[in-house]
Amino acid sequence: MDKRKVITAYRRGMISIQECAQILGLDSSQITGLMNDPQMAELPRIVQKQPMHG
Repeated sequence: MDKRKVITAYRRGMISIQECAQILGLDSSQITGLMNDPQMAELPRIVQKQPMHG
């Protein structure tokens, strides 16, 4: 599983910090370093504009 997805799930409150660490196979103290890593931020989503129909 993609680490960014697990971290995003934690940030959204879907899983606890302990669950996040367990999924990633890390110690809870190591998770703190990942939370501050800009590469672990959620990937930006591209929103495509759709034409409006009246």
